[in-house]
Amino acid sequence: MKQRIDLARTVPELHRGLVAFERAVDAAEIDPRLRELVRIRASQLNGCARCIQLHVTDALRAGEQQSRLDLLVAWREAPCFDDRERAALALTDAVTLLSATGSVDDAVYDEAAARFEPVELASLIYLITAINVRNRLNVTARRPPDALAG
Repeated sequence: MKQRIDLARTVPELHRGLVAFERAVDAAEIDPRLRELVRIRASQLNGCARCIQLHVTDALRAGEQQSRLDLLVAWREAPCFDDRERAALALTDAVTLLSATGSVDDAVYDEAAARFEPVELASLIYLITAINVRNRLNVTARRPPDALAG
């Protein structure tokens, strides 16, 4: 697949704003392994090969196990994820699929709220939103997996 447009070069000021937002999200108090699981999961749902490739590499660097990454696509059935991770992944699915469902189910939100302090929960919601923005930009522009990070 050929890349349609280089968004970063076409509107660098908007790209710089997105990068600043992503850096702020990275600075939030979220465990790096959980952060990468959330990014990979949203990227799986959005079909963003570029982000999957990048965040699998980042997850491995953060100490995540390949076997857990292999099971992430079927996280609901995989016993290797703890309750906090499951709550974060359920919220990731709900926010990522928002246009299909029309809302984030109260039970999903309440479970996440029970597992995370308010600052962590808010940071998690920003993280999910940030990766969804990046996924949508990459998929629309057809940014290939082997493209340089930017």
